[in-house]
Amino acid sequence: MSTTLATQTTDNSDVSSSSPSNSCELTYGQLLFCSAAIGIAGGLVATIYYYVLESSMHLVWQTLPNVLAPYLPAGSSWNYLWLTTTIGGFLVGLTLYFMGLPGEVALVVDKVHDPGKIELRQTPAMIVASLLSITAGGSAGPEAPLVQINGSLGGWLGDKLKLTTATIRVLTFCGMSAALGAFFGAPLGGALFALEIPHRRGLEYYEAIVPAVLSAILSFSVFRLSTGLTIGGMYHFASIPKLSLIHLLQGASLGVVGALVAIVFILIFQGIGHLTEYIAHRIILLATLGGLSIGLIALAFPQTLFFGEKEIDTIVETGSTFGIVMLLMIVLAKMLATSCTLHSGFRGGFIFPLFYIGAAMGLAISLAVPSIHPTIGMICMMAAVNVAVTKTPLSTTVILSVLSDTAMVPVIVIASFVSFVLTTQVSLIKTQRPRNTSLEAENGVSIGTA
Repeated sequence: MSTTLATQTTDNSDVSSSSPSNSCELTYGQLLFCSAAIGIAGGLVATIYYYVLESSMHLVWQTLPNVLAPYLPAGSSWNYLWLTTTIGGFLVGLTLYFMGLPGEVALVVDKVHDPGKIELRQTPAMIVASLLSITAGGSAGPEAPLVQINGSLGGWLGDKLKLTTATIRVLTFCGMSAALGAFFGAPLGGALFALEIPHRRGLEYYEAIVPAVLSAILSFSVFRLSTGLTIGGMYHFASIPKLSLIHLLQGASLGVVGALVAIVFILIFQGIGHLTEYIAHRIILLATLGGLSIGLIALAFPQTLFFGEKEIDTIVETGSTFGIVMLLMIVLAKMLATSCTLHSGFRGGFIFPLFYIGAAMGLAISLAVPSIHPTIGMICMMAAVNVAVTKTPLSTTVILSVLSDTAMVPVIVIASFVSFVLTTQVSLIKTQRPRNTSLEAENGVSIGTA
């Protein structure tokens, strides 16, 4: 256990390329100490981010409407909605124009592979832009900004200690895991997600598992202690009957449907991307139009506003009153809102929007096919849709089993892996690839493992 990280990897090219003469290495104990420090710092960062975001959301969507209500005509709340999202988009555009463009998920994944760290200089722009994006009602969550912020802290620590690239990468993973462990409330799931997201075919940076889990546990503990949030399930799904073979078959079927729903989302996402290419260079205009689009979609479907963490509760508790057709329309509207959000320059993640899409679609399926229990339909579809897009079957299973507070792991696993297998050739995050393999090698320019 005292061997250095560089000697723990079986990839000789990684060792040689990441061990320059002026770099030093950590013992395993020192590595765990650093991962613990990153976890504690990550929990504090997540706590500050959480309080700033909650205060901003309360100010914009509760305090200001109440203050302005006496001065506005009756029934004009719809004007406040689209004006707020549009002004929010304008502010996001100003932030990106003057502070620079922080990376998206694809860039974070790319940087994890090479050079193994996320640049700290992008962090200020990400903090401001993401807080404005989420506060303005954008359909993107705080998980991606926190991943970049805390991941950059891990890379910064590695640089300060003059460590090898392989070790800096592990510390970057620790920061990413700390962010997700705090945000999801599932330390193991958060750490596994951080390690799965760089790849399309399963976790490969195995040497980072223990340090990443340690960081996630400590970050989770600090965050929950600081915020007072409860530990355990976030949603209260209806109790399910004792699992049987038929439920496993239903999980597999829902995995197939989830893969198809994810493909529809990817096509919509890519279509919006092509439309925005024409004004991509006009950052402020693009973000402003994005905010307007989010507001207009929310006028017709208010369920699409925000990133979906709390809105999933509405689907779980009262979604059956919407009816099948309305739920399907909400699914498509949420896909469109998420695509407009992310392509217009708003900063945030798409994990909870995907969970929301899956929950609404799963409930619609259970209403159409009464033999499928609503809880099984929703959770399996949440897993299948997210896995098809992110390629994270293990972590998604763990995270959803914690968030749903249900004993459904076998069914979730089946839905996740069926969706995963069916969508191996479909990708939204183009920078996902095997470790130490360049995009050029993956595209056939040079030889590399597939």
